[in-house]
Formats: sequence, C-alpha cells, structure tokens
Amino acid sequence: MFTIDTYKSIILIALSLLWLSCESQPVKKKEPKKIIMQNSMNTNLQSDTIIFGAGCFWCVEAVFQRIDGVEKVISGYCGGHVENPSYKQVCEGTTGHAEVCMLIYDPKKVSFETLLSVFWQTHDPTTLNKQGNDLGTQYRSAIFYTTEQQKEVAEKYKKELSNSGAFKNPIVTEIAAFTKFYPAEDYHQNYYNQNSSQSYCQFVIAPKLEKFEKVFGDKLRKK
Repeated sequence: MFTIDTYKSIILIALSLLWLSCESQPVKKKEPKKIIMQNSMNTNLQSDTIIFGAGCFWCVEAVFQRIDGVEKVISGYCGGHVENPSYKQVCEGTTGHAEVCMLIYDPKKVSFETLLSVFWQTHDPTTLNKQGNDLGTQYRSAIFYTTEQQKEVAEKYKKELSNSGAFKNPIVTEIAAFTKFYPAEDYHQNYYNQNSSQSYCQFVIAPKLEKFEKVFGDKLRKK
C-alpha cells in the first residue's frame, strides 16, 4: 500500500523527468537572413561576380537576366551599416544600403566591359540618389567590385565616359569595394518575370526592357 511519502516521491520523480525532457529539446531560433561574404561568393570557379546598383532592383534584375552569359541575378542590399536589413528598413533610408543586384556571370560568354556598358546605358548615372520617381540613397548608382581588376576597369570606363560628353551632367556613380551582400526577401526575386502585369512593371520596367533589347539585341540570351 502506497503511503503519502511514496506518492510525493513519485510526483517529484515525474516532475524531474519532465524537466529533463524539456531541457534536452533544442530551442528553435529564427534563421537570420543569409549573408554572402566576399570570400565565399563563388562556388563555380568559372564564374565571376559583380554587384550593381542602378535604382529599383526590380529593373536591374530584369535587364541583366536577359544577357547571355549572366548565370544568376540576385536582388539584395549592399553598402550599408545595418546587419540583415529588411526591405522596409532600406526604404526608410536609414541603413545606408543601396538596392542592388548581384550578378554571377561567365566571363567567357560575356565580358565585364559589356556588363558595364549595359549598366551605364540602362539608367541615369548623373542623378544623385534618384532614378525616375524613385528617390532616396537606396536608389543610388553604384558599382561594388569584387576584384582590383574590376575596380580599375570601372574607374577607367567612368572617367572616359565623363570626358566623352555622353552625359550633360557629371557621373555620380559610386565605385566601392564589396564587403557584404544581403539577399532581399523572396518576393523580390525574379520580380518582373513573375509580376509583369503589375502597374510598375508595365509602366516603368517594360519600356526600359524594350529600349535595352533594341540596343543590345546581339547580347541577349536565346529564348
């Protein structure tokens, strides 16, 4: 026959086992947004990487996705001081980040010079922190290079373009070393291709793509 002390012992043992069970369960934490660092960007040694900011990343992505030799385009944020920024934070203009696209490309199929040519001809590099009706530091014209060779070529191209008089106003494109890149939220990726009927896509991106395809028809990916 069980005594009161026996019942107390059983209850204490049960509580102890329950506590140990809870302690042994791993605590699920929210996974932070992946940071792509410079020293671990390329897993394919045949590819190079460059990061361009030229206004809304939806536009930039749509343009470079159509170039033959560009293997992947990832929309994201670069050049700021806040870790794992959200789209809302970047839009507030307080993180220092620019909306950018990371391009992973095959230099045997498309040269860095060609990508620069497309970059400077598909946005206005003379407007500071502004592209069309998009205003803010997040829309600045920027090149984040991953190699010293890219830096030299970009700076040379910028100087020659400025001296050519191709633009009435000075080119304000920022050329800076790449440090960290934060991929944008999933709904920003492949945006135009999945939302071409959306008003911004119809009135802003579609006309830009039409002009781009006329000028760079020989550089387009085969459909």
